[in-house]
Amino acid sequence: MNQKFLDVINHEGPTTIVTINGNPAHVVNTWNSYLNVVDDHTILLPAAGMRSIEHDFTTDNHITLTMGSKAVPGTQGPGAGFHVHGTGQFMDHGTYYDTMKAKFEWMRKVLVVSIDDIQQKI
Repeated sequence: MNQKFLDVINHEGPTTIVTINGNPAHVVNTWNSYLNVVDDHTILLPAAGMRSIEHDFTTDNHITLTMGSKAVPGTQGPGAGFHVHGTGQFMDHGTYYDTMKAKFEWMRKVLVVSIDDIQQKI
């Protein structure tokens, strides 16, 4: 996880969450400001809905997140974007849940993303 990635998620914009094992693929959105970076390998996201993503995890918990910001310089000028690949798990109790519930009282579960790799796309 590098500084440019952190700069992107510190600017408001959509974060898209994708699973590919649905037919068709399932896609949901949240906001960059809702992401909580725990460390270089873990991101937390509050989940109010995301039931299609959660259902997909019963057979394959691989996940892709995309996010970007035109306010951060990218590889070709204004705007940087990233893909985050990893695995996800929904939790309804524990430290991660408690931490996120304190910030987002409306959430039903926390999505814990274990990062495999982060790729800058633009």
